[in-house]
Amino acid sequence: MTPKTAGPPDGGWGWVVAAAAFAVNGLSYGVLRSLGLALPDLAEHFDRSAQDTAWVSALALAVQQAASPVGSALSTRWGARPVVMVGGALTSLGFIFSAFAGSLLHLYLSLGLLAGSGWALAFAPALGTLSRYFSRRRVLAVGLALTGNGASSLLLAPALQLLLDTFGWRGALLLLGAVTFHLTPCGALLRPLALPGDPSAPPRGPLAALGLGLFKRRAFSVFALGTALIGGGYFIPYVHLAPHALDRGLGGYGAALVVAVAAVGDAGARLVCGWLADQGWVPLPRLLAVFGALTGLGLLAVGLVPAVGSDDSWGGPLLAAAGAYGLSAGSYAPLVFGVLPGLVGIGGVVQATGLVMMLMSLGGLLGPPLSGKDLSQKICSQPSSVPGFQGLISLPLLSGFLRDETGDFTASFLVCSSFILSGSFIYMGLPRALPSCPPAPPPPTPPPERGELLPVPKVVLPPGGPRSTMDTTC
Repeated sequence: MTPKTAGPPDGGWGWVVAAAAFAVNGLSYGVLRSLGLALPDLAEHFDRSAQDTAWVSALALAVQQAASPVGSALSTRWGARPVVMVGGALTSLGFIFSAFAGSLLHLYLSLGLLAGSGWALAFAPALGTLSRYFSRRRVLAVGLALTGNGASSLLLAPALQLLLDTFGWRGALLLLGAVTFHLTPCGALLRPLALPGDPSAPPRGPLAALGLGLFKRRAFSVFALGTALIGGGYFIPYVHLAPHALDRGLGGYGAALVVAVAAVGDAGARLVCGWLADQGWVPLPRLLAVFGALTGLGLLAVGLVPAVGSDDSWGGPLLAAAGAYGLSAGSYAPLVFGVLPGLVGIGGVVQATGLVMMLMSLGGLLGPPLSGKDLSQKICSQPSSVPGFQGLISLPLLSGFLRDETGDFTASFLVCSSFILSGSFIYMGLPRALPSCPPAPPPPTPPPERGELLPVPKVVLPPGGPRSTMDTTC
C-alpha cells in the first residue's frame, strides 16, 4: 500500500531507503569499477587485445547511463519497487550468462547489454525514490547513498581478485551473479510514497514518460547544459589519475597512494557536504556552482603538478592536489542530485535523475579523445605495475591524441578542467546561484517544492513603511 503523507517524512523508513540506495550504488558502480580486474584473464582466454576486452565493461557503463531515463520512465508508470527488482534479476542473469561465454560477442551481449540494462533499471529509480523521502536532510541522505560505490570498491576489489585466483574468471562471474542478485531485495525495500506534488495520472506517451518535457523549463535546461559539460571532465581522473602519477615519476605504490587519498577525500566530502548543504545557510544552486568550480580548479592543480625527482618519492604536491580534487569532487556529487527537486518539483525528481545520468554519459563522450594509446599498451603489458589498478584498462578512453602528442597527461587534465569550469560558469544562470540582495534567514521548515526554485513573492508594504529585507531575487 502507498502511504499517504503531507510531505517527505525526512526520516523513518527513509533511512531504510537510504541504506537500500547505498547498496544499489555499491552493487552497480562498485561492481563495475572492480570488473576491470577480470579483463586480463578474459584477454588471455580469448586471445584478444586488451582494447577488445575493455569494451565489455565500457559497454555495460554506456548502457547503464544512457538507458537510465528508461528506468525512470518505467518507475513513473509502475513504481520504483518492481522496476528495481526486475533490474536486479537482469543484472544477475547477465553475469550468470557471461560465466558460460564462448566468445567476446557473448560477453558484449550478456555483461554489456543485459547487465548494463539491469543496472539502468536499478540505479536512477533507487536514487530518485530516496530524494522523495527527504526534504531538510535530502543532500545528506543522497551523499550517504553515493558513498556506496567507494565502500563496495574497497571490499569487492580484493574479494574479486581472490575469486579470480581461486575459481577462475568463469567461477568469479558466476559468483558475481549471486552477489548482484541482492539488488532485488534492495528494490523490495523501496516502499512507494504518495506526495502532494505528484501528478494525478501517469504520463502519457514515451516522451512524457522519459521526462523530456523537463527541458522546457529554463532552470533545468541550464542545469542540463552545465552538467553535460562537467561530465566531459569529471570522470577522467577515475581512469587517469594513477597513470598521471606514474608519468610524474612516482612508483607503483606512490601512484596507488595518490588514488587512495583522492578516493578517501571524495567519500568523506560527500557526507560532510551533504550535512552542510542541508543546513540551508547557502542556496543549493550556489553551492553547486562553487563546488563545481573548485573541482575544476582541483583538476587543474593535478595537471600542473611538476614531476618528482625519483620513484622513491611520495609526491607530496601531487598528493595534496589529488586530495583537494577528491574533496571538491565529492562535495559536488550529492549536490547534483540534491538540487533536482527544487528545479523540477518533487513529482519529477525520478525522471530528472535518469536524465542526469544520461547527461553525464553524453558529456563523458567529450573525454575519450583526451588520453593516449601508448599508456594502454604499457598497462596491458604490465598490468601489475600499478597494484590494485588493473581496472584502469576497463574503459576505452586510452585512445586519443593529446598524450600521444605531448607525452604525458598534463594537457588532458587541463582540457578536462576547462570543461568543468565552463559547466560551473553555466550553473550561474540557475535561480539563486548568484546573490543579488541581502540574504534572508532560512525558514524553520522547507517551503513546498514546486520546482524551478521559484523566488519568494514580494511583500507589499504600506507607503513609508520599513524596507523589506526579504530575499526576493536571489
